[in-house]
Amino acid sequence: MTYLVTGAAGFIGSHLVDHLLARGEQVIGLDNFVDYYNPLRKRRNLAQALQHRGFTLVEGDIRDTETIVTLFERFRPRFVAHLAAMPGPRPSIANPQLYESVNVGGTLVILEQARRADVEHLVLASTSSVYGKTNRVPFREDDNTDRPLSPYAATKKAAEVLAYTFHSLYGTPISVARFFTVYGPRGRPDMTPYLFVERMVRGQPITLFNGGENLFRDYTYIDDIIAGVINALDRPRAYEIFNLGHSQPVELRRFVSLLEQITGYRAQIETRPLPATEPPITYADTTKAAQLLDFVPTVAIEEGLERFWAWYRAEINR
Repeated sequence: MTYLVTGAAGFIGSHLVDHLLARGEQVIGLDNFVDYYNPLRKRRNLAQALQHRGFTLVEGDIRDTETIVTLFERFRPRFVAHLAAMPGPRPSIANPQLYESVNVGGTLVILEQARRADVEHLVLASTSSVYGKTNRVPFREDDNTDRPLSPYAATKKAAEVLAYTFHSLYGTPISVARFFTVYGPRGRPDMTPYLFVERMVRGQPITLFNGGENLFRDYTYIDDIIAGVINALDRPRAYEIFNLGHSQPVELRRFVSLLEQITGYRAQIETRPLPATEPPITYADTTKAAQLLDFVPTVAIEEGLERFWAWYRAEINR
């Protein structure tokens, strides 16, 4: 079968590409190598895939209708994992128009061509950020998600709504995967594990909102996320939303302590108030994903951070 992975050179996308290739699929990877962070890192993410005869890289933007039309006509993918997006709640405040253009407009282009191609299944990457600030924990897929705290979260919610509309109008089978704080090798440099470790190694201070106390994140290791996405791709649904998280929130101060133990470096901590974009907790109820996708996270935070640290050391010694 032929799979299209948008955002293929990114953190999650490149891992998905590698896993699909490993099981013998034909994979078309689409990426525009935007300079949100160093594009050379993204190209390294695909180094293994580019050696594989089953992989084809298409460099292009999901907002470019001509490129996407040509891609679907040429390769005729039967399954689509739409991961491409502008990431991050806080950066979205400075440029909400860009986030709307990519995360909503670009998704619309992908949905339109996917329905024209009559794909067998499309998995849309979403985020725990759509839940906003809520007193109901853990987060369930049927919770209210109409009070996002950032333009990023709002655009991802809008993409979910568009996906439902396309299913309702055209019958396109779509599963929405809401990711919870993904971490691991190839993680983006603006994400907490990489950012904290980088500063600790360099002897620079790290910022902990509220001192890291009473601030919890549902850290989920990349391999567990990929297993959930692949199981979703393999099990077409009419329209479903799934939480993909570890369901064991970690207090941020404990997260830093674990990094100190694993790396051997001390963290210099600066405390700041919690920004308006950040909820005090993310916590996935994965009952639905367990029942319908056999989703069972297996990598504990201690093991996952050990693996991340090993990758980081190899990365900086390149």
